[in-house]
Amino acid sequence: MRGALAILAKDLRIEWRTRESLASVFVLGVLLLVVLTVAHDPAPEAAPALAPAVLWVSFVFTGLAGIQRGFLLERENDCLAGLLTAPVDPADIYAGKLAANVVLLGATQAVVVPLTGLFLHADLWPVLPGLLAVLLLGNVGFAALATLFAAVAARTRARETLLPLLLLPLALPLLIGAVQATQAVLAGGLGAAREAVAVLVAFDVVFAVAGWLLFAYVVRD
Repeated sequence: MRGALAILAKDLRIEWRTRESLASVFVLGVLLLVVLTVAHDPAPEAAPALAPAVLWVSFVFTGLAGIQRGFLLERENDCLAGLLTAPVDPADIYAGKLAANVVLLGATQAVVVPLTGLFLHADLWPVLPGLLAVLLLGNVGFAALATLFAAVAARTRARETLLPLLLLPLALPLLIGAVQATQAVLAGGLGAAREAVAVLVAFDVVFAVAGWLLFAYVVRD
């Protein structure tokens, strides 16, 4: 656990000092949001129904960009090789990077979610606690998969195209559950999203444990 916390602190400290990845992800998220909302140009009464899909499409693309960039920096500077020679369990490296990716996804969402409510005329404040719970569950599941597959893709030449090809098919159940849970929360609160939330929890547990067990083989082989 101490090793995971050290990795988390390291990644967040690097991101805070450079802010390159976070700034580019913020810009990408806002651009995607603007394009998606302008493309639909919905009536005010119908706009809130579009919010879940718009939110999660933005989160997927910004998450892919941010997580992939983080692992590429590790590979370019041989930081990952250094971590593997340190007395740190690879499972702790995975846990720390997963937690850092969840935090960075949450930072992006702190900007994108209010703008989505503004552009789509959706009043998110009354359902904010439930929405935050769904976002957290979605972030953990997405980061669990993306952290593992980003480590795989970073070892190949076609890393920019390989990560989406590996990640998106397996993340599809998560994205469907996240969109359904977000729709239910916006319509009737967290209680109305029980089934979709159960899907998210199951996804998080299965893939977080799988990543924790497999990460050592991925980065060393």
